[in-house]
Amino acid sequence: MARALVGNAALLGAAKDKLSRPQDELLYDMDLPLRGAFYPLGFPVEIITNDPNVLQAARESFGHRRLCRGNTPLQIRIGVSEGGSSSVPPEPTRREFNHLYSLLADKDNHAVLDLRTCESFVWLSKAAVNNKLYFRYNFLEKVVYLLLGASAVTDIHAACVAKNGKGILLCGESGAGKSTLAYACARDGWTYTSDDTSYLINDHAIPRVIGHSHRVRFRPEAKALFSELARLEVTPRMEGKPSIEATVSQLPHLDAACEANVHAILYLNRHPDAKARIVPLPEGTATKRMQEELFSAGEIRKKHKKILEKLSSVPTYELEYCGLDDAIEQLAVLVERI
Repeated sequence: MARALVGNAALLGAAKDKLSRPQDELLYDMDLPLRGAFYPLGFPVEIITNDPNVLQAARESFGHRRLCRGNTPLQIRIGVSEGGSSSVPPEPTRREFNHLYSLLADKDNHAVLDLRTCESFVWLSKAAVNNKLYFRYNFLEKVVYLLLGASAVTDIHAACVAKNGKGILLCGESGAGKSTLAYACARDGWTYTSDDTSYLINDHAIPRVIGHSHRVRFRPEAKALFSELARLEVTPRMEGKPSIEATVSQLPHLDAACEANVHAILYLNRHPDAKARIVPLPEGTATKRMQEELFSAGEIRKKHKKILEKLSSVPTYELEYCGLDDAIEQLAVLVERI
C-alpha cells in the first residue's frame, strides 16, 4: 500500500510538473482536430481548428464558392482557448515588417503570418469567436485574404462590371459611388463582378480580376436610390462603417460573374453640376495610382507594384457625372469603342 501511495504521488508530481512547464504557456502543441476545405476567390484553403464555430463562420464567409484555382491549399490554423475575458476584443492593430505580419487585439487574441511561406497561426478567445461578425471581419477574412494577396492575387480598390464580355474597373476614393454605380449597371443588364474590391490574378497573362460576385454592399443612403433595399437591415462593417449587405440571390434580375477580363479603367468624379462625360487619362495613370494605394510593405509591396504594371496599357479615363442614368449611358458608349 505504501509503495502504491508513493507511486501515485510520483505520478501526480510528474503531472503537475508537466502542467507547470514554462513552455506550456506558449500553446505550441494545441490540439486542432477539426478541418474544413473552402475556396475563397476560387483558391483552396484548409481551415484547421479546435472549435466548430470557426468552421461555421468560414462557411458563411467562403461557402458560396466551389471553383478551384490551383491544387495546393493554404493551411490556416486557428486555436481557440477557454477562459479569458468575456468581452468582445478591440479591433486588432496591424503591423508588418518585410514578409512578417501581425494582428494584435489583446493578449488572448492575435495572429502571426509569414507572407513569404504563407504559414500562419491565429490564437483567439471564445468571446472573439462567438461574436461571429467580429471574428469573420477582423481575423478570419483578413488572414485569408492577406495570405492570398501574398501568393495569388493583388487587391485593387475598384468595383467591376462588364458588358458584351468587356470588363470595366470603377475606381475612386471612398464615397465616389463605385458600389452604387456598379449595382445600377447590373440593374440595367450589365454583368456584376464586384462592388468595392477587385483582385487582379497575379499569374494571368492578360489583366483579369476576381470579385466577391455573390454579394453587394451599399452605404445606408443607397436605400433612397433603390427601392428594393428598403427591407434590408443596416449592419456594421469591418472598419466600423455601417452598411447594407445583400446576397445576389436577394436582389432581382442580377447577372453576376466571379471573374472578368479588364478592358478599361475609369476613375469616378461625381459632383452635383457635372455634365456626364468621359475624359482620357495618360497611359500608366491607373498603375501609378494603384501602386500608391497599396496597403502593404517590404517585398510584398514590391511584388504587387510589379504585378500592377500589367494594367499600364489598359485604356484609362475619368468619368464625370452626377446622375446614374447618364453615367451608365456614357459607359455603354465606351464599351462600344474599346
